[in-house]
Amino acid sequence: MRIIYTFIIFLFFQFLLLGQHKNILIDNTGTPNEPSIAINPKNPAQLVAGSNINNYYYSVDTGRTWIEGKIESGFGVWGDPAITVDTNGYFYFFHLSNAEHWIDRIVAQRSEDGGKTWTQDSFMGYFKNKQQDKEWPVVDPENNTLYVAWTQFDNYGSKNAMDSTHILFSKSIDGGKTWSEAMRIDDKGGDCVDGDNTVEGAMPAVGPNGEVYVAWAGPLGLMFDRSFDAGETWLEKDIFVTDIPGGWDYNIPGLSRCNGLPVTVCDLSQSAYRGNIYINWSDQRNGEDDTDVWLVKSSDGGNTWAQPVRVNDDLPGRHQFLTWMTIDQKTGYLYFVFYDRREYTDNSTDVFVAISKDGGDTFENFKISESPFTPKKSTFFGDYTNITAYDNIIRPIWTRLDGYKLSLWTADINIDSVLAANDDLNFSSDLFQVYQNSPNPYKDKTAISFKIHKGSKISLSIYDSLGTKIVDYIKDRYYESGKHIIIFDNKKLQLKTGMYFYSLQYENYMKTKKMMIME
Repeated sequence: MRIIYTFIIFLFFQFLLLGQHKNILIDNTGTPNEPSIAINPKNPAQLVAGSNINNYYYSVDTGRTWIEGKIESGFGVWGDPAITVDTNGYFYFFHLSNAEHWIDRIVAQRSEDGGKTWTQDSFMGYFKNKQQDKEWPVVDPENNTLYVAWTQFDNYGSKNAMDSTHILFSKSIDGGKTWSEAMRIDDKGGDCVDGDNTVEGAMPAVGPNGEVYVAWAGPLGLMFDRSFDAGETWLEKDIFVTDIPGGWDYNIPGLSRCNGLPVTVCDLSQSAYRGNIYINWSDQRNGEDDTDVWLVKSSDGGNTWAQPVRVNDDLPGRHQFLTWMTIDQKTGYLYFVFYDRREYTDNSTDVFVAISKDGGDTFENFKISESPFTPKKSTFFGDYTNITAYDNIIRPIWTRLDGYKLSLWTADINIDSVLAANDDLNFSSDLFQVYQNSPNPYKDKTAISFKIHKGSKISLSIYDSLGTKIVDYIKDRYYESGKHIIIFDNKKLQLKTGMYFYSLQYENYMKTKKMMIME
């Protein structure tokens, strides 16, 4: 009876974990990229999304099915979709336009029926012969004010030192019908090249007492500004948050371009971390072959900032890129979505989500894509992903490429199974499975088991807590298909007490887990 019971438990967890992140196709027509998504806190069954260049999507069943449409504007639609929702449950679709010239203003359109129809055609930030780019909105939940920040170019792409970029800001107090005159909030602009020395990535966040926070990247690194009077006045001098080694504009193999622009949120929940400001970005401070996702936080309204912490928990030497972050304002949990190549030695790419339940101190990473894909430089992939969450409903959105075909996806994330999952029950439908060593922690010997779908060479390497390789314990040893166990004998290596990583490589796959050695 005990054997039968154990087998039933095994099957239960296997079923739970195999089905926990069902991938859902949103769109596979045209070239959808640069997606944005928002959930309605008043009715979490409602979600609205957008993608380049004029696609909108709505769902009435928490994102399990979607209906598509094309948004139209009297000012034209020219991409950079950004979706938000206000306290009335009205959704807003912000985008660039080309009414008089290319990207000449920021347009706001509103839907009062969950994304089915779109009315209004208001705009902000029109300046003759200047270009507006990458707008991001936020709603103050206390008074329903809409805030938007973005980048203005004097002359997009210009290398003339007389041409500059600046961070602009506007707000609406009447549900997006009218907008305040756009005002500059940075005290040092950037160039117009659309690279590391350009000021980009401005995203507003609202504090618990109505504060307005904005952070962006540029020639000085990551900069921060704030307003205590609903955006009427700002700091005379911007606050330096941290540097961005290597800049926000970097290269990823297989992508025509990639950026690590910041995402800013503030905790408005009733959690212990209420009021914390978080900024998420990615950079290559650890080398051009090692892109990482980072988080920095402030617990005093942006006066001071903690040291950046790495969100991805793999070994060094792999790429994690195009990150986005959101906060569940019901729980205070932080969620991140990003592309990830930790398991491969080529350009194969997965999608991962990370969660932090303790105010950005620690992170749990888990894969949500059901299969990898390989981007190509010849197909523009977009500049960002997106994710939304409310009351443990988490919906990421991302682009993938199969052949030369772009498609848009989300995942039905089962957060309960993520929070309850144990490494020892890390079952997977992957062709290559690596299990947690047992016992763990251990003193002398531990068993490292894995399963492969066909015979091939396997390598097992051991790394210290900083990611420095200690030894290739097994190098290119051939194993038949099936499950295998490697006995790791610490008596031979005499590793000291502490945390280590073991990494198994199989063809183009690489999987890594932590292990502890005790006295």
